[in-house]
Amino acid sequence: MVKFGWLSPVAGHAGSDFRPIVMYQQEHILPTALPHFDSVWIADHFYGFDADKTEGFLEGWTTLTWLAARFPDVMLCHHVLGHGYRNPALTAKMASTLQVLSGGRFMLGIGAGWREDEYLSYGYDFPTAATRLRQLEEVVQICRLMWTDPHPTFHGEHFTIDDAAATPRPDVVPPVCIGSSGEKIGLPIVGRRADIWNGAYRDDEQWTRLRGIVDAAAVEFGRDPADIESCVTVAGDLPENDADSEQWVERLTHLVDLGVTHFVMDFGHPLDAEPAVRFAEQVIAPIRS
Repeated sequence: MVKFGWLSPVAGHAGSDFRPIVMYQQEHILPTALPHFDSVWIADHFYGFDADKTEGFLEGWTTLTWLAARFPDVMLCHHVLGHGYRNPALTAKMASTLQVLSGGRFMLGIGAGWREDEYLSYGYDFPTAATRLRQLEEVVQICRLMWTDPHPTFHGEHFTIDDAAATPRPDVVPPVCIGSSGEKIGLPIVGRRADIWNGAYRDDEQWTRLRGIVDAAAVEFGRDPADIESCVTVAGDLPENDADSEQWVERLTHLVDLGVTHFVMDFGHPLDAEPAVRFAEQVIAPIRS
């Protein structure tokens, strides 16, 4: 079945009176919208993108945990964590805790990070992209060890843990969603380590080529490529009429035909829940059927 996630913005801007949009959505939109969606997604940054840093911007992990308590029937994922913002063992521990407390609804969405100014502003190192990606692979290995092994120990090129127990370990190991588009290092890591690939669609040729890199890396690593779900983030306005819905169906059906099985929908800052219901009834339902 094709899955649909709702990306709720942690940012605030002039259109929201600089109040983080997710705060409005959890009160006015998500109670109506989320029963029709499979998951809710939250970005991981520390401040917004205006030069004066006046936008409200909530921390991603805290916000996702807050939503987990308010909406107990959807999966939970970040879009996506910058692994360099948190020690790998701490990430694994936080993930196992949220997985236990949410009853098995957490997916670890993670990537190499990209926003240099934010890293340096908060006092984090920002190594080269190649190094950050190789670190990412070790982070995923550490997380899986700490979720499954009673005495996890790992000595890698970048990170080390020694008997870093993460009890209570989750009964359901969180799926790992890796966001990456790097053809030389990132996508092969997806093929080796990810359960879900969050990729960027530009055109059919590009998408097919990138997915081919993932598949080849999976086969080389001894995995079945079919075990790696393709996920795409899609931005646009909620439909206001039947014609809008038909356009959405055409757009998303094309991606399904390319093998996409999970959409993360970024609708920005809708003020009314009714278009979300229209999207569910006129877009999600026919695509799933």
